[in-house]
Amino acid sequence: MTSGGDAPGMNAAIRSVVRTCAYYSTECVGIYRGYQGMIEGDFVTMTARSVNNIIQKGGTILKSARSKEFMTAEGRKKACDNLKEHDIDGLVVIGGDGSFTGGVVFNKEHNFPVIGIPGTIDNDIFGTSHTLGYDTALNTAMDAIDKIRDTASSHNRLFFVEVMGRDAGFIALNTGVGAGAEEILIPEEDLGLDRMLESLKKSRRSGKSSSIVVVAEGDKSGRNVYQLAEYVEENMPEYEVRVSVLGHMQRGGSPTCFDRVLASRLGVKAVELLIDGKSNLMVGLKNDKVSTTDLEKAIKGQCEIDMELLRVSDIMTT
Repeated sequence: MTSGGDAPGMNAAIRSVVRTCAYYSTECVGIYRGYQGMIEGDFVTMTARSVNNIIQKGGTILKSARSKEFMTAEGRKKACDNLKEHDIDGLVVIGGDGSFTGGVVFNKEHNFPVIGIPGTIDNDIFGTSHTLGYDTALNTAMDAIDKIRDTASSHNRLFFVEVMGRDAGFIALNTGVGAGAEEILIPEEDLGLDRMLESLKKSRRSGKSSSIVVVAEGDKSGRNVYQLAEYVEENMPEYEVRVSVLGHMQRGGSPTCFDRVLASRLGVKAVELLIDGKSNLMVGLKNDKVSTTDLEKAIKGQCEIDMELLRVSDIMTT
């Protein structure tokens, strides 16, 4: 099943799980609409041919949905009864921390084997260097910023570009460095309005007639990206300021080669763990090796921003 926000690479992971099951002569059942579909018994038997031509597709063929009912003990009991009725004895959850939290509670209450595959563009899951969809989201955002820079340069404009990242600045930091942004604002580093303004004035004095500021949606410098733009407009009237919010376009699109390969590797490992009788684990990537992390630790562990990359960004924005 896929759950929570969709991410490029989820279909590649579904394909990997299904084909690994076929390889080991194990029956595979797809659950539509995440935990809500589990409660409603919205199941479909999947074979290797069920997942033809989906590796390149964004989104998820199994759909995704939020489920308030699954947050209740009654809802989870109903879901468990449905799984047992259909002779399902192991669960692969592809999603983020909310989806994993549901899996941990479900495992504790019903002793039902659960393995997690991290699928979220925010890359904010502990125990893996990359989550499914993160690499694709980076490339989508960077491509958009490159196009915006063309306009900024043509009109001597300052663009604030907001990327996803309510609680984590991984997308903003990496795309900002990759796209050559003049400033990068992330939740982990409270730059402050005055320091941001001084940085932009310094860029202006050095001869830059246009600038790009990449802002994570969770940045605390202002109430929102529009307030940041207003503040700069008031204090630097020589700039024509514009705001571009990339929004959900970062979640869509065909997954990169990296995300497709990662999804394939994690899907194989997830199925093999269930066959070996393992449970309550997340499969992830560490030092380019597939590894496992306790599911609760994956949820509660703190993801640290790359301080070396932060240092590089400071040097690059000089």
